[in-house]
Amino acid sequence: MEVSVKVGVLGSGGVANTLASGFLKHGHQVMMGSRTPDKLKEWAAANPNGKTGTFADAAVFGELIMLAVKGSAASEALRLAGETNLAGKVVIDSCNPIADAPPSNGVLKFFTTLDESLMEQLQRQFAGAHFVKAFNSVGAPFMIDPEFPGGKPTMFICGNDEAAKKAVTGILDQFGWETADMGGAEAARAIEPLCMLWCIPGFLRNQWTHAFKLLKL
Repeated sequence: MEVSVKVGVLGSGGVANTLASGFLKHGHQVMMGSRTPDKLKEWAAANPNGKTGTFADAAVFGELIMLAVKGSAASEALRLAGETNLAGKVVIDSCNPIADAPPSNGVLKFFTTLDESLMEQLQRQFAGAHFVKAFNSVGAPFMIDPEFPGGKPTMFICGNDEAAKKAVTGILDQFGWETADMGGAEAARAIEPLCMLWCIPGFLRNQWTHAFKLLKL
């Protein structure tokens, strides 16, 4: 039986809207938070069981936090959410460190290096929270209940807290994903660039209807 969790979603874009609606669909309580709560009116109208407010409101409300903002805005969104409001909570980090530059032959540019991921930076800045990377390597239309001929796609996750990763795996099970735990936060150095790989067919051939699958013997 699925257990209802109070989820604070930080963000107001397409990914945030999709995930917030997905959590509601699967029986969770949801509050979306934005720097500008007026941006959430359309989502609120379409999801009368959901709540909306500021980043801080959503962080206070949520037992679990879903971070779904532009990578360049992630640190500021968490700061506005409030470090004390995040302490001890699981923060699912879907952000990618995409630079404000056009792709090069279909390859996105990042503002991070392969020696430190965005999630590692956020985990260091907000040490009291338990970050888990997830939802960064697929397009929003496939984040909730994805259906592919090859079966369940794989969501790669990582983070330093085992209990937090177990909780996120439970969410991914509900949402129709197979989970591959890649270890500690350092693994985000490899998981975040999966966004680049996922986007290449889209930029080059306008193909956006795929997901990754890890095959095992």
